[in-house]
Amino acid sequence: MKGSANTILAITGIALVLGLAMSTSIFFMTKRVQAVPSYARQTGLPCSSCHFTPPELTPLGRLFKLNGYTMTGIKLISAHGTSAKSGLSLLSFLPLSAQLQFSMTSTNAVQPGTQNGNVELPQQASLFLAGALSTHVGSFIQVTYEGQSDHFSWDNTDVRYANHHNIFGKDTVLGLDFNNSPTVEDLWNDTPAWGFPFVGSDVAPSPLAGTFIDGGLAQDVAGVGGYAMWDNHLYGAGFIYRSAHLGGLQPNPGIGFGTNIQGVAPYWRVAWQQTYHDNYLEVGTYGMHLASTPNAVTGPRDYLTDVAADLQWERTLPWKQRNDVLTFHTTFIHENSDLLGSLAAGAAGFGPHVLNTFQANAIYHIANKFAPVFGVFGTTGTTDPTLYGVAPVSGSATGNPLSKGYIFGLSYWPVQNIGLTAQYTGYTRFNGGNLNYDGSGRKASGNNGIYLMIWLLL
Repeated sequence: MKGSANTILAITGIALVLGLAMSTSIFFMTKRVQAVPSYARQTGLPCSSCHFTPPELTPLGRLFKLNGYTMTGIKLISAHGTSAKSGLSLLSFLPLSAQLQFSMTSTNAVQPGTQNGNVELPQQASLFLAGALSTHVGSFIQVTYEGQSDHFSWDNTDVRYANHHNIFGKDTVLGLDFNNSPTVEDLWNDTPAWGFPFVGSDVAPSPLAGTFIDGGLAQDVAGVGGYAMWDNHLYGAGFIYRSAHLGGLQPNPGIGFGTNIQGVAPYWRVAWQQTYHDNYLEVGTYGMHLASTPNAVTGPRDYLTDVAADLQWERTLPWKQRNDVLTFHTTFIHENSDLLGSLAAGAAGFGPHVLNTFQANAIYHIANKFAPVFGVFGTTGTTDPTLYGVAPVSGSATGNPLSKGYIFGLSYWPVQNIGLTAQYTGYTRFNGGNLNYDGSGRKASGNNGIYLMIWLLL
């Protein structure tokens, strides 16, 4: 047992040193909620059983997702199956939930020609079909109304089959899954789909560059694959994806879409998790490769490969009246690309490019009511004035994708389905510079901003 503890501490220390030594980044967009009350109604458990605070999963929450969202604590409508007839295992209600998000964003410097202090009522409203569909099949299906676009659209989808088997004398969960966003099937909160920041402004300017696996394919692909968890320690998953453009013509002509996957795009995931006393550690890697023809289905192709490492550490701090939890998440993504299709279309200055993104954050969960958080992020990569062009606010005067910054905030959950969030984002570099980064005189600090949100889960 002492050896296991030393191993955990050594791996954690190495990951922290490597992580903090690397330059950093993430896209700032509103993340989709994973905490839905239909799961609480299905299991008969409070939201805090599966979430420290939404959407961050507890060990039980990860186990619930691993097993296909199928754990129940209510009476089912059921019929025993035989070789001559099908069985039935059905929830006694339709597993529906909803969410509402109301927000306000204010940046240090106004964006030219617009007002500051923007209020969105709502920023988002979502409906969920989330729960057990049969004994071994469950779903997380989301449809979202966006205040900016003023319409509903299909959102994150994760439908899975899971069952237990004995492999090499150890309990093993094997599953099949189809989804529409790489990493949306993942169990941890250090990969892009469910990673920090859990909420964010869709009004404030965001960095120009980001790796494609970090939200670049979200809701724009269809994927199918399998996963396994061996002995509750070793996790592996493999998927293949194809483009599935919402609002696009079928068959797909590719026009109007920057990414059109040629063949299939493989995605892989490997992780190890370990618990020792009050410590929990997950260390993993994930990645994806794709060949794409921008705005077409034939012609010169862009080739991109993302390889990432991630770490999640949790420490339970028992007090007399409550259990607090300190969580730490980090991920580093390295992207190699040869943008031959973009070069031929005049959208890139040359073919070979590199992009690195990094983010790390620490959250202190005071019971399940308060959660102060601090995070850092950044992007570094190849300078290309054609790919990262000059434009007021959103562009780069130098073509350098460098962006660096930090986030600190506080969420307060007076009850488990109502959250209040205050979050401040600061930039030390934005799209390659600090002063006049866009060629129009804007400072990186002009994009610093405060974000306030009310989050209702119904």
